[in-house]
Amino acid sequence: MRKALIIGINHYPYGGDLYGCVNDAHEVKNILERHSDGSINFDCKLITASSERESVERSELKDDVKELFSTKAEIALFYFAGHGHIEATGGYLLGSDAKRGDDGLSLNEVLVYANESPATNKIIILDSCHSGIAGNQPTVPDSALLAEGITILTASTPDQYASEEDGSGIFTSLLVDALRGSASNILGDITPGSVYAHIDQSLGAWEQRPIFKTNVRNFVSLRKAAPAIPLENLRLINKFFPTPGFEFQLDPTFEPEEKGRDEGMLKPLEENTRIFSILQKYNRLNLLVPVNADHMWNAAMESKTCKLTALGEHYRKLVEKDRI
Repeated sequence: MRKALIIGINHYPYGGDLYGCVNDAHEVKNILERHSDGSINFDCKLITASSERESVERSELKDDVKELFSTKAEIALFYFAGHGHIEATGGYLLGSDAKRGDDGLSLNEVLVYANESPATNKIIILDSCHSGIAGNQPTVPDSALLAEGITILTASTPDQYASEEDGSGIFTSLLVDALRGSASNILGDITPGSVYAHIDQSLGAWEQRPIFKTNVRNFVSLRKAAPAIPLENLRLINKFFPTPGFEFQLDPTFEPEEKGRDEGMLKPLEENTRIFSILQKYNRLNLLVPVNADHMWNAAMESKTCKLTALGEHYRKLVEKDRI
């Protein structure tokens, strides 16, 4: 069971309204609730506030977070977009009713609920100002206390604001882009670590800096995108390359194109062209390179070899150990 509590608050009568948080919450829900093939992913609970009629008060925010982390789920994910506050006692997530910063839900409370949660994986994603303090002990600077299974991903450092652009949070726009598939590996898995890497690489040194904290034994997949290569083709990698450093011998029978052949050159063979098509997919994914040739076409036509890259060797070992 995968559960996600997704909260977006624009309405702040005492602190200045925001404009992109509700839209961001809807975007996160839409991308998390199903994998790219349409199958069910997270069971999402969405709470938003755009006006006084939809106001989300601190008590509701606290009760919903507590309920989320009280369940024995595979993943319990909490996403918040709204105002954040920081002071000497720690950080806060502000409900619509907050008249001052410390009226909000304390991030220390959120962490207590997550630390005590029976869920296998607890993921906290915050698109709010000063959210990078999440997980830190207020009295011990630059330290975090996370129980096993907790991951925190925030829009900014403790001393930074989280910016909006074109009606959406910059951080959440990158988060959704990562979950759509920009952060997927060859198998299509999108992990918290790959999401962070995507966001980190997309923001410059002069922009808000995302923060990533985790204490996990294994990364989990937040969402499945389409694999970059059919898995049945990837599983052939250790058939073509049975040992580390093995070089696969090519010749003109592997190249399907008749054009460019010298007189008397070997003709294409159907089985070999089928294999060559798979090898070319490996090459496009940086799993394989031709040896002493500029391109795979040259390697085939000049009867040269190809070999796996370091990444290719990694996947060859995974296939060999039946992990794919």
